[in-house]
Amino acid sequence: MTTVAERQDEEQPPLPRSRWRTLAIPDRYREWAGIAAVTVTVAASYIVFAAWQWSQFTVKSWDLSIFAQLLSRYAALQPPIVTVKGDGFNLLGDHFHPLLALFAPIYAIFPHAFSLLVIQALCFAVAAGIFTRAAQRRLGPAVGVLLGLAFGLSWGLQYAAEAQFHEIAVAVPLLTASLTAVLEKRWRAAALWAALLVFVKEDLGLTVVAIGVLIAFQARKPLGLWLAAWGFGWFALTTLVILPALNPNGAWAYADKANPGAVLSDLAALFDPAKAETLLLLAVITGGLIVRSPIALVLVPTLAWRFMSTNHGYWGPDWHYSAVLMPIAFVALLDAIERGRGSRWAWLRRYSGHGAVIAITSALLLQPGLPLGTILSPASWAAPDRAAAATSVLDAVPAGASVETDVGLMSYLVDDHDVYWIGNTNPTPDCILIDPVAGGTPGEWGDVLAVAARLHPATMYAPTYRDNGYELACRTEYRAG
Repeated sequence: MTTVAERQDEEQPPLPRSRWRTLAIPDRYREWAGIAAVTVTVAASYIVFAAWQWSQFTVKSWDLSIFAQLLSRYAALQPPIVTVKGDGFNLLGDHFHPLLALFAPIYAIFPHAFSLLVIQALCFAVAAGIFTRAAQRRLGPAVGVLLGLAFGLSWGLQYAAEAQFHEIAVAVPLLTASLTAVLEKRWRAAALWAALLVFVKEDLGLTVVAIGVLIAFQARKPLGLWLAAWGFGWFALTTLVILPALNPNGAWAYADKANPGAVLSDLAALFDPAKAETLLLLAVITGGLIVRSPIALVLVPTLAWRFMSTNHGYWGPDWHYSAVLMPIAFVALLDAIERGRGSRWAWLRRYSGHGAVIAITSALLLQPGLPLGTILSPASWAAPDRAAAATSVLDAVPAGASVETDVGLMSYLVDDHDVYWIGNTNPTPDCILIDPVAGGTPGEWGDVLAVAARLHPATMYAPTYRDNGYELACRTEYRAG
Protein backbone atom coordinates (compact mmCIF):
# COMPACT_ATOMS: atom_id res chain seq x y z
CA MET A 1 0.00 0.00 0.00
CA THR A 2 1.47 3.39 -1.01
CA THR A 3 1.49 6.11 1.66
CA VAL A 4 0.67 9.75 1.01
CA ALA A 5 4.35 10.73 1.52
CA GLU A 6 5.54 8.11 -0.93
CA ARG A 7 2.93 9.19 -3.45
CA GLN A 8 4.11 12.79 -3.12
CA ASP A 9 7.73 11.68 -3.70
CA GLU A 10 6.69 9.77 -6.78
CA GLU A 11 4.82 12.78 -8.11
CA GLN A 12 7.82 15.11 -7.71
CA PRO A 13 9.12 15.97 -11.19
CA PRO A 14 12.84 15.30 -11.79
CA LEU A 15 15.19 18.26 -11.60
CA PRO A 16 15.85 19.80 -15.00
CA ARG A 17 19.16 18.74 -16.58
CA SER A 18 20.16 22.38 -16.87
CA ARG A 19 19.95 22.77 -13.09
CA TRP A 20 22.28 19.81 -12.52
CA ARG A 21 24.64 21.26 -15.09
CA THR A 22 24.58 24.62 -13.32
CA LEU A 23 25.43 22.95 -10.02
CA ALA A 24 28.37 21.03 -11.54
CA ILE A 25 30.02 23.95 -13.34
CA PRO A 26 31.40 25.75 -10.26
CA ASP A 27 33.33 22.63 -9.22
CA ARG A 28 34.86 22.40 -12.67
CA TYR A 29 35.67 26.08 -12.65
CA ARG A 30 37.28 25.80 -9.22
CA GLU A 31 39.43 22.91 -10.41
CA TRP A 32 40.70 24.73 -13.47
CA ALA A 33 41.11 27.99 -11.56
CA GLY A 34 43.34 26.17 -9.10
CA ILE A 35 45.37 24.59 -11.88
CA ALA A 36 45.75 27.97 -13.60
CA ALA A 37 46.74 29.68 -10.35
CA VAL A 38 49.50 27.15 -9.66
CA THR A 39 50.74 27.16 -13.25
CA VAL A 40 50.93 30.96 -13.46
CA THR A 41 52.53 31.28 -10.01
CA VAL A 42 55.23 28.73 -10.75
CA ALA A 43 55.95 30.15 -14.22
CA ALA A 44 56.12 33.71 -12.91
CA SER A 45 58.39 32.72 -10.01
CA TYR A 46 60.98 31.07 -12.24
CA ILE A 47 60.81 33.72 -14.95
CA VAL A 48 61.38 36.47 -12.38
CA PHE A 49 64.25 34.47 -10.92
CA ALA A 50 65.74 34.05 -14.40
CA ALA A 51 65.39 37.80 -15.01
CA TRP A 52 67.21 38.46 -11.74
CA GLN A 53 70.03 36.10 -12.69
CA TRP A 54 70.30 37.72 -16.11
CA SER A 55 70.40 41.23 -14.65
CA GLN A 56 73.16 40.16 -12.26
CA PHE A 57 75.27 38.71 -15.11
CA THR A 58 75.06 35.32 -13.43
CA VAL A 59 76.48 32.52 -15.57
CA LYS A 60 76.52 29.24 -13.67
CA SER A 61 78.32 27.24 -16.35
CA TRP A 62 78.71 26.98 -20.09
CA ASP A 63 75.55 24.88 -20.42
CA LEU A 64 73.15 27.73 -21.19
CA SER A 65 75.44 28.85 -24.01
CA ILE A 66 75.69 25.28 -25.31
CA PHE A 67 71.93 24.82 -25.51
CA ALA A 68 71.44 28.29 -27.00
CA GLN A 69 73.85 27.37 -29.80
CA LEU A 70 72.06 24.04 -30.21
CA LEU A 71 68.66 25.67 -30.70
CA SER A 72 70.09 28.31 -33.00
CA ARG A 73 71.37 25.52 -35.25
CA TYR A 74 68.05 23.67 -35.15
CA ALA A 75 66.19 26.92 -35.86
CA ALA A 76 68.37 27.40 -38.95
CA LEU A 77 67.67 23.78 -39.99
CA GLN A 78 71.34 22.92 -39.53
CA PRO A 79 73.07 20.00 -37.77
CA PRO A 80 73.54 20.56 -34.02
CA ILE A 81 77.17 21.69 -34.24
CA VAL A 82 78.03 23.53 -31.02
CA THR A 83 81.34 25.39 -31.14
CA VAL A 84 81.35 26.08 -27.39
CA LYS A 85 82.03 22.35 -26.92
CA GLY A 86 84.61 22.31 -29.69
CA ASP A 87 85.14 23.13 -33.32
CA GLY A 88 82.71 20.97 -35.32
CA PHE A 89 81.35 19.28 -32.17
CA ASN A 90 77.99 17.55 -32.72
CA LEU A 91 76.09 17.93 -29.47
CA LEU A 92 74.18 14.69 -30.04
CA GLY A 93 77.53 13.04 -29.36
CA ASP A 94 77.54 14.48 -25.85
CA HIS A 95 74.03 13.69 -24.61
CA PHE A 96 71.12 12.28 -26.61
CA HIS A 97 68.36 14.91 -26.54
CA PRO A 98 66.74 15.20 -30.00
CA LEU A 99 63.41 16.20 -28.42
CA LEU A 100 64.87 19.65 -27.78
CA ALA A 101 64.35 20.32 -31.49
CA LEU A 102 60.70 20.98 -30.59
CA PHE A 103 61.80 24.33 -29.15
CA ALA A 104 63.53 25.46 -32.34
CA PRO A 105 60.49 27.42 -33.62
CA ILE A 106 60.36 29.33 -30.34
CA TYR A 107 64.05 30.15 -30.58
CA ALA A 108 63.60 31.22 -34.20
CA ILE A 109 61.06 33.81 -33.04
CA PHE A 110 62.95 34.78 -29.86
CA PRO A 111 66.64 34.12 -30.67
CA HIS A 112 68.04 34.81 -27.24
CA ALA A 113 69.71 32.68 -24.56
CA PHE A 114 67.24 34.09 -22.05
CA SER A 115 64.44 32.43 -24.03
CA LEU A 116 65.71 29.05 -22.84
CA LEU A 117 65.28 30.12 -19.22
CA VAL A 118 61.68 31.07 -19.98
CA ILE A 119 61.11 27.73 -21.73
CA GLN A 120 62.41 25.89 -18.67
CA ALA A 121 60.18 27.94 -16.37
CA LEU A 122 57.16 27.04 -18.50
CA CYS A 123 58.11 23.34 -18.46
CA PHE A 124 58.18 23.36 -14.67
CA ALA A 125 54.90 25.29 -14.57
CA VAL A 126 53.14 22.83 -16.89
CA ALA A 127 54.33 19.94 -14.71
CA ALA A 128 53.00 21.71 -11.61
CA GLY A 129 49.63 22.20 -13.31
CA ILE A 130 49.41 18.52 -14.27
CA PHE A 131 50.26 17.47 -10.73
CA THR A 132 47.79 19.95 -9.21
CA ARG A 133 44.95 18.43 -11.23
CA ALA A 134 45.74 14.96 -9.87
CA ALA A 135 46.15 16.28 -6.31
CA GLN A 136 42.86 18.19 -6.38
CA ARG A 137 40.93 15.13 -7.46
CA ARG A 138 42.26 13.18 -4.50
CA LEU A 139 42.61 15.76 -1.76
CA GLY A 140 40.22 18.55 -2.67
CA PRO A 141 40.68 21.97 -4.32
CA ALA A 142 42.47 23.85 -1.53
CA VAL A 143 44.88 21.11 -0.47
CA GLY A 144 45.50 20.20 -4.10
CA VAL A 145 46.52 23.76 -4.93
CA LEU A 146 48.84 24.03 -1.94
CA LEU A 147 50.45 20.68 -2.70
CA GLY A 148 50.78 21.73 -6.34
CA LEU A 149 52.69 24.82 -5.22
CA ALA A 150 54.87 22.65 -2.98
CA PHE A 151 55.72 20.57 -6.03
CA GLY A 152 56.25 23.52 -8.36
CA LEU A 153 58.52 25.31 -5.89
CA SER A 154 60.24 22.17 -4.61
CA TRP A 155 63.96 22.10 -3.93
CA GLY A 156 64.81 19.93 -6.94
CA LEU A 157 63.18 22.33 -9.39
CA GLN A 158 64.61 25.43 -7.71
CA TYR A 159 68.16 24.12 -7.85
CA ALA A 160 67.62 23.23 -11.51
CA ALA A 161 66.42 26.77 -12.21
CA GLU A 162 69.47 28.15 -10.41
CA ALA A 163 71.72 25.99 -12.62
CA GLN A 164 69.97 27.53 -15.65
CA PHE A 165 68.78 25.59 -18.69
CA HIS A 166 69.32 21.85 -19.14
CA GLU A 167 67.58 19.22 -21.21
CA ILE A 168 65.92 17.65 -18.17
CA ALA A 169 63.47 20.58 -18.18
CA VAL A 170 61.52 18.61 -20.79
CA ALA A 171 61.58 15.45 -18.69
CA VAL A 172 59.78 17.07 -15.74
CA PRO A 173 56.35 17.50 -17.42
CA LEU A 174 56.69 14.19 -19.29
CA LEU A 175 57.39 12.29 -16.07
CA THR A 176 54.57 14.08 -14.26
CA ALA A 177 52.08 13.27 -17.02
CA SER A 178 53.19 9.63 -17.15
CA LEU A 179 53.12 8.97 -13.42
CA THR A 180 49.80 10.73 -12.78
CA ALA A 181 48.39 8.54 -15.56
CA VAL A 182 49.77 5.51 -13.71
CA LEU A 183 48.01 6.75 -10.59
CA GLU A 184 44.75 7.02 -12.53
CA LYS A 185 45.26 3.62 -14.22
CA ARG A 186 45.39 5.18 -17.68
CA TRP A 187 48.05 2.74 -18.77
CA ARG A 188 48.27 3.66 -22.45
CA ALA A 189 48.69 7.37 -21.68
CA ALA A 190 51.29 6.55 -19.04
CA ALA A 191 53.28 4.49 -21.53
CA LEU A 192 53.08 7.08 -24.31
CA TRP A 193 54.32 9.94 -22.13
CA ALA A 194 57.07 7.77 -20.66
CA ALA A 195 58.19 6.55 -24.10
CA LEU A 196 59.21 10.10 -25.08
CA LEU A 197 61.73 10.30 -22.24
CA VAL A 198 64.30 8.30 -24.22
CA PHE A 199 64.63 11.32 -26.53
CA VAL A 200 65.39 13.72 -23.65
CA LYS A 201 68.55 12.15 -22.21
CA GLU A 202 70.12 8.73 -22.57
CA ASP A 203 69.99 7.72 -18.89
CA LEU A 204 66.22 8.26 -18.83
CA GLY A 205 65.90 5.07 -20.84
CA LEU A 206 66.47 3.25 -17.55
CA THR A 207 63.76 5.36 -15.92
CA VAL A 208 61.44 4.25 -18.73
CA VAL A 209 62.36 0.65 -17.89
CA ALA A 210 61.30 1.27 -14.28
CA ILE A 211 57.98 2.81 -15.36
CA GLY A 212 57.40 -0.14 -17.70
CA VAL A 213 57.98 -2.63 -14.89
CA LEU A 214 55.65 -0.59 -12.67
CA ILE A 215 52.88 -0.70 -15.30
CA ALA A 216 53.41 -4.41 -15.92
CA PHE A 217 53.16 -5.12 -12.19
CA GLN A 218 50.09 -2.98 -11.55
CA ALA A 219 48.15 -3.47 -14.81
CA ARG A 220 49.12 -7.09 -15.41
CA LYS A 221 49.36 -6.25 -19.12
CA PRO A 222 52.16 -6.79 -21.65
CA LEU A 223 52.15 -3.04 -22.38
CA GLY A 224 54.48 -2.47 -19.44
CA LEU A 225 56.96 -5.07 -20.65
CA TRP A 226 56.97 -3.55 -24.13
CA LEU A 227 57.66 -0.14 -22.58
CA ALA A 228 60.50 -1.57 -20.51
CA ALA A 229 61.99 -3.15 -23.64
CA TRP A 230 61.65 0.19 -25.47
CA GLY A 231 63.48 2.03 -22.67
CA PHE A 232 66.30 -0.47 -22.38
CA GLY A 233 66.67 -0.74 -26.14
CA TRP A 234 67.11 3.00 -26.55
CA PHE A 235 69.49 3.17 -23.59
CA ALA A 236 71.66 0.50 -25.21
CA LEU A 237 71.39 2.05 -28.67
CA THR A 238 72.31 5.55 -27.54
CA THR A 239 75.16 4.65 -25.19
CA LEU A 240 76.71 1.91 -27.34
CA VAL A 241 76.07 3.19 -30.86
CA ILE A 242 74.73 6.73 -31.35
CA LEU A 243 76.77 8.66 -28.79
CA PRO A 244 80.09 6.96 -29.62
CA ALA A 245 79.45 7.44 -33.34
CA LEU A 246 78.86 11.18 -32.97
CA ASN A 247 81.41 11.88 -30.25
CA PRO A 248 84.85 13.00 -31.51
CA ASN A 249 86.53 10.55 -29.12
CA GLY A 250 84.45 7.62 -30.39
CA ALA A 251 82.99 6.78 -26.97
CA TRP A 252 80.14 7.65 -24.64
CA ALA A 253 81.65 10.67 -22.92
CA TYR A 254 80.30 9.84 -19.45
CA ALA A 255 80.94 6.09 -19.32
CA ASP A 256 84.04 6.57 -17.19
CA LYS A 257 82.00 8.42 -14.53
CA ALA A 258 80.06 5.27 -13.68
CA ASN A 259 82.32 3.18 -11.47
CA PRO A 260 80.28 1.21 -8.91
CA GLY A 261 83.29 -0.86 -7.89
CA ALA A 262 85.33 2.18 -6.89
CA VAL A 263 82.42 3.75 -5.00
CA LEU A 264 81.40 0.56 -3.19
CA SER A 265 84.97 -0.09 -2.08
CA ASP A 266 85.29 3.42 -0.63
CA LEU A 267 83.15 3.79 2.49
CA ALA A 268 83.70 7.55 2.59
CA ALA A 269 82.29 7.88 -0.93
CA LEU A 270 79.52 5.34 -0.34
CA PHE A 271 78.17 7.18 2.70
CA ASP A 272 79.06 10.69 1.67
CA PRO A 273 76.99 13.39 3.47
CA ALA A 274 75.90 14.86 0.11
CA LYS A 275 74.12 11.60 -0.75
CA ALA A 276 72.50 11.50 2.67
CA GLU A 277 71.28 15.07 2.20
CA THR A 278 69.63 14.19 -1.10
CA LEU A 279 67.85 11.18 0.42
CA LEU A 280 66.88 13.16 3.53
CA LEU A 281 65.29 15.90 1.47
CA LEU A 282 63.29 13.32 -0.49
CA ALA A 283 62.03 11.91 2.82
CA VAL A 284 61.28 15.35 4.27
CA ILE A 285 59.13 16.60 1.38
CA THR A 286 57.04 13.42 1.49
CA GLY A 287 56.94 12.95 5.25
CA GLY A 288 58.62 9.58 4.75
CA LEU A 289 55.46 8.24 3.09
CA ILE A 290 57.29 7.81 -0.19
CA VAL A 291 58.38 4.33 0.96
CA ARG A 292 54.73 3.25 0.95
CA SER A 293 54.34 3.62 -2.81
CA PRO A 294 55.73 1.35 -5.54
CA ILE A 295 56.01 4.50 -7.68
CA ALA A 296 59.06 5.38 -5.57
CA LEU A 297 60.93 2.58 -7.35
CA VAL A 298 61.12 4.87 -10.39
CA LEU A 299 63.63 6.91 -8.35
CA VAL A 300 66.10 4.04 -8.35
CA PRO A 301 67.73 4.41 -11.81
CA THR A 302 68.52 8.11 -11.35
CA LEU A 303 69.75 7.71 -7.77
CA ALA A 304 71.80 4.66 -8.77
CA TRP A 305 73.76 6.28 -11.59
CA ARG A 306 74.30 9.39 -9.51
CA PHE A 307 75.43 7.67 -6.31
CA MET A 308 77.54 5.08 -8.14
CA SER A 309 79.39 7.78 -10.04
CA THR A 310 82.84 9.01 -9.10
CA ASN A 311 81.75 12.56 -9.93
CA HIS A 312 81.03 14.22 -6.57
CA GLY A 313 78.87 16.83 -8.30
CA TYR A 314 76.17 14.22 -8.92
CA TRP A 315 75.70 13.28 -5.28
CA GLY A 316 74.16 16.34 -3.64
CA PRO A 317 70.74 17.96 -4.02
CA ASP A 318 71.93 21.04 -5.90
CA TRP A 319 72.41 21.64 -9.62
CA HIS A 320 69.81 20.16 -11.99
CA TYR A 321 70.20 16.47 -11.28
CA SER A 322 67.31 16.21 -8.81
CA ALA A 323 64.68 17.90 -11.00
CA VAL A 324 63.50 14.55 -12.41
CA LEU A 325 63.11 13.21 -8.87
CA MET A 326 60.41 15.74 -7.94
CA PRO A 327 57.56 14.35 -10.10
CA ILE A 328 58.33 10.83 -8.89
CA ALA A 329 58.45 11.82 -5.22
CA PHE A 330 55.26 13.90 -5.23
CA VAL A 331 53.18 11.45 -7.28
CA ALA A 332 54.42 8.67 -4.97
CA LEU A 333 53.21 10.80 -2.06
CA LEU A 334 49.70 11.00 -3.55
CA ASP A 335 49.72 7.24 -4.02
CA ALA A 336 50.94 6.66 -0.47
CA ILE A 337 48.21 8.87 0.99
CA GLU A 338 45.57 6.85 -0.87
CA ARG A 339 47.10 3.56 0.19
CA GLY A 340 47.29 4.72 3.79
CA ARG A 341 43.52 5.11 3.99
CA GLY A 342 43.12 1.37 3.63
CA SER A 343 45.88 0.38 6.04
CA ARG A 344 45.08 -2.08 8.81
CA TRP A 345 47.09 0.02 11.24
CA ALA A 346 45.17 2.93 12.73
CA TRP A 347 48.30 5.01 13.34
CA LEU A 348 49.31 4.71 9.68
CA ARG A 349 45.81 5.68 8.54
CA ARG A 350 45.99 8.79 10.73
CA TYR A 351 49.54 9.66 9.66
CA SER A 352 48.74 9.17 5.98
CA GLY A 353 45.75 11.44 6.40
CA HIS A 354 48.16 14.21 7.40
CA GLY A 355 50.61 13.44 4.57
CA ALA A 356 49.63 16.40 2.43
CA VAL A 357 49.85 18.82 5.34
CA ILE A 358 53.29 17.47 6.25
CA ALA A 359 54.52 17.89 2.68
CA ILE A 360 53.12 21.43 2.40
CA THR A 361 54.62 22.43 5.75
CA SER A 362 57.99 20.93 4.85
CA ALA A 363 58.03 22.78 1.54
CA LEU A 364 57.19 26.04 3.29
CA LEU A 365 59.94 25.60 5.90
CA LEU A 366 62.53 24.82 3.21
CA GLN A 367 61.77 27.91 1.11
CA PRO A 368 64.02 30.48 2.89
CA GLY A 369 67.14 28.43 2.16
CA LEU A 370 66.33 27.77 -1.49
CA PRO A 371 67.35 29.86 -4.54
CA LEU A 372 64.05 31.71 -4.96
CA GLY A 373 64.49 33.14 -1.49
CA THR A 374 67.44 35.23 -2.68
CA ILE A 375 65.28 37.49 -4.86
CA LEU A 376 62.90 38.52 -2.09
CA SER A 377 65.27 41.13 -0.73
CA PRO A 378 65.14 44.48 -2.61
CA ALA A 379 68.88 44.80 -2.11
CA SER A 380 69.46 41.68 -4.20
CA TRP A 381 68.20 43.54 -7.28
CA ALA A 382 70.88 46.24 -7.08
CA ALA A 383 73.19 46.28 -10.10
CA PRO A 384 76.43 44.37 -9.42
CA ASP A 385 79.67 46.34 -9.21
CA ARG A 386 80.89 45.09 -12.57
CA ALA A 387 77.61 45.51 -14.46
CA ALA A 388 78.62 48.69 -16.29
CA ALA A 389 81.96 47.19 -17.34
CA ALA A 390 80.23 43.98 -18.51
CA THR A 391 77.80 45.97 -20.64
CA SER A 392 80.60 48.08 -22.10
CA VAL A 393 82.82 45.18 -23.05
CA LEU A 394 79.89 43.39 -24.71
CA ASP A 395 79.16 46.54 -26.71
CA ALA A 396 82.84 46.68 -27.73
CA VAL A 397 82.71 43.26 -29.42
CA PRO A 398 82.29 43.93 -33.17
CA ALA A 399 79.01 42.77 -34.69
CA GLY A 400 79.29 39.30 -36.19
CA ALA A 401 82.80 38.70 -34.85
CA SER A 402 83.77 35.21 -33.72
CA VAL A 403 84.80 35.23 -30.06
CA GLU A 404 86.93 32.93 -27.95
CA THR A 405 86.04 33.43 -24.31
CA ASP A 406 85.71 31.93 -20.86
CA VAL A 407 82.43 31.29 -19.06
CA GLY A 408 82.14 34.82 -17.64
CA LEU A 409 80.03 36.49 -20.36
CA MET A 410 79.59 33.53 -22.69
CA SER A 411 75.79 33.39 -22.43
CA TYR A 412 75.57 37.05 -23.42
CA LEU A 413 77.58 36.50 -26.61
CA VAL A 414 76.04 33.40 -28.19
CA ASP A 415 72.99 35.12 -29.62
CA ASP A 416 74.85 36.97 -32.36
CA HIS A 417 78.42 35.65 -32.36
CA ASP A 418 80.19 32.39 -33.10
CA VAL A 419 81.51 31.57 -29.64
CA TYR A 420 84.32 29.20 -28.62
CA TRP A 421 85.39 28.19 -25.13
CA ILE A 422 88.90 29.26 -24.30
CA GLY A 423 89.82 25.82 -22.93
CA ASN A 424 89.47 24.00 -26.26
CA THR A 425 91.64 23.90 -29.34
CA ASN A 426 89.81 26.34 -31.58
CA PRO A 427 90.19 28.00 -34.96
CA THR A 428 91.63 31.51 -34.80
CA PRO A 429 88.85 33.84 -33.59
CA ASP A 430 88.31 37.47 -34.47
CA CYS A 431 88.34 38.49 -30.80
CA ILE A 432 89.34 37.10 -27.42
CA LEU A 433 87.42 38.12 -24.29
CA ILE A 434 88.54 37.02 -20.84
CA ASP A 435 87.28 37.50 -17.30
CA PRO A 436 90.03 36.32 -14.93
CA VAL A 437 87.94 37.51 -11.96
CA ALA A 438 84.97 35.17 -12.39
CA GLY A 439 85.11 33.61 -15.84
CA GLY A 440 87.56 30.80 -15.17
CA THR A 441 90.56 31.97 -17.21
CA PRO A 442 93.62 30.92 -15.17
CA GLY A 443 95.29 33.96 -13.64
CA GLU A 444 98.74 32.59 -14.47
CA TRP A 445 97.93 32.93 -18.16
CA GLY A 446 98.36 36.68 -17.84
CA ASP A 447 96.44 39.44 -19.60
CA VAL A 448 94.42 39.08 -22.78
CA LEU A 449 97.42 39.66 -25.06
CA ALA A 450 99.37 36.96 -23.22
CA VAL A 451 96.40 34.64 -23.61
CA ALA A 452 96.22 35.45 -27.33
CA ALA A 453 99.95 34.76 -27.76
CA ARG A 454 99.57 31.49 -25.85
CA LEU A 455 96.60 30.21 -27.85
CA HIS A 456 97.21 31.75 -31.29
CA PRO A 457 100.88 32.71 -31.54
CA ALA A 458 100.77 33.30 -35.29
CA THR A 459 98.07 35.97 -35.08
CA MET A 460 98.42 39.56 -33.95
CA TYR A 461 95.82 40.97 -31.55
CA ALA A 462 95.43 44.48 -30.19
CA PRO A 463 93.66 45.46 -26.94
CA THR A 464 90.18 46.86 -27.50
CA TYR A 465 88.73 47.14 -24.00
CA ARG A 466 89.96 46.67 -20.45
CA ASP A 467 88.03 47.52 -17.29
CA ASN A 468 87.14 45.98 -13.95
CA GLY A 469 88.64 42.61 -14.84
CA TYR A 470 87.16 42.30 -18.33
CA GLU A 471 89.70 42.29 -21.16
CA LEU A 472 88.98 42.25 -24.88
CA ALA A 473 91.44 42.04 -27.78
CA CYS A 474 90.69 41.72 -31.50
CA ARG A 475 92.82 40.87 -34.52
CA THR A 476 94.53 43.94 -35.90
CA GLU A 477 93.44 43.29 -39.49
CA TYR A 478 89.90 42.58 -38.27
CA ARG A 479 89.80 45.88 -36.41
CA ALA A 480 91.20 47.68 -39.41
CA GLY A 481 88.50 46.11 -41.59
